[in-house]
Amino acid sequence: MDTHFIATSDTSLSGAYGDLRQAAVRDTVYQASLLLDDQRWNDWLALCAEDFTYDIKSWSPEINYDMTYLHASRKDLESLIRLLPKHNTDHSPLSRHTSVYTVEISPDGRTAQAISSVVIFQHMLDGTNSHIDSGESRLFLVGKYYDQLRIDETSVRFKSREVRLLNRRLDKGSHWPI
Repeated sequence: MDTHFIATSDTSLSGAYGDLRQAAVRDTVYQASLLLDDQRWNDWLALCAEDFTYDIKSWSPEINYDMTYLHASRKDLESLIRLLPKHNTDHSPLSRHTSVYTVEISPDGRTAQAISSVVIFQHMLDGTNSHIDSGESRLFLVGKYYDQLRIDETSVRFKSREVRLLNRRLDKGSHWPI
């Protein structure tokens, strides 16, 4: 299993300056969740740097190896978002409950790493037994976001996001960014 960064207390950016940057990173992570919930895919992509990479992974104890469900650049995601409306996908909306656990600002203040817990619920529109399942909310995914962000004077942008899932089964409707 990959080892991920663990945030430690940041002494190089103390005081209001560091606090403002940490708050901006938190706000960006939360804003991303709201945009994804609202299916505002292009607005979500606007929060991502041009060199952004996106991964969805899960550890498999059976094969003792990471499973990669998706590895994409920003350009790949732009194509995915453009083409997906033409595919047959589950249109049941997803709701993300995101809690930012840690934010670590680099000593130069230009980058940050954040770890967030994410629980995603699916609100069923249809199902195997649509007359029974419609209107039901189900637990869809549980995991963490491992984000790396770039900070400049006017914005905070995602450099990368790894979605690390605890469950290993992605069901229909998981074609969109999670």
